[in-house]
Amino acid sequence: MSSSAPDLTAAAAHASAPNALPTPPVWRRMACFTYEGVLLFGVVVIAGLAYSVLSNQRHALQGVIGMQAFLFVVLGAYFVFFWSRRGQTLAMLTWHVKLVRTDGSAVGPGRALVRYLLCWLWFVPALVALQVAGLKGGWPASGALIAGVLAYAMLARLHPDRQFWHDAACSTRLVHWKAPSRRDKT
Repeated sequence: MSSSAPDLTAAAAHASAPNALPTPPVWRRMACFTYEGVLLFGVVVIAGLAYSVLSNQRHALQGVIGMQAFLFVVLGAYFVFFWSRRGQTLAMLTWHVKLVRTDGSAVGPGRALVRYLLCWLWFVPALVALQVAGLKGGWPASGALIAGVLAYAMLARLHPDRQFWHDAACSTRLVHWKAPSRRDKT
């Protein structure tokens, strides 16, 4: 019996009982969140360039609302595609985090779309606070967004399974999951 046999047995046990998969710690989910932001920078730049060329945008402040709406749709398509296809974006794959339903099954496109919309709870309260306070500029916006994201992340400590609240609302959960290596499959 090879040394990888216990790993395959453990992987098979997790596949048959997905609810037994542990919840990744908040720090790892936040590292994944940060890495996702780095990767999305490229997606946003390419989508922004495409929008600018297609709409004949000549000035950065021209067509701002259209650009924001376009990027909202592009980001939604990105997340819905990856979450409903394999339960992981590239950042989630790297950090061994997977999105599943609370019963352990795969997430469908409809549920992934609702989760994407509810994920904006990470940012909307801080953006509303900035608007109400009349604050403008990079430093106040950055400070408010960082404080809002950290506060929202800490709310996971109030959930019995340490899940984020948008996951609880969507009946989804983030789990620690690592695909079996190609060597283990042979």
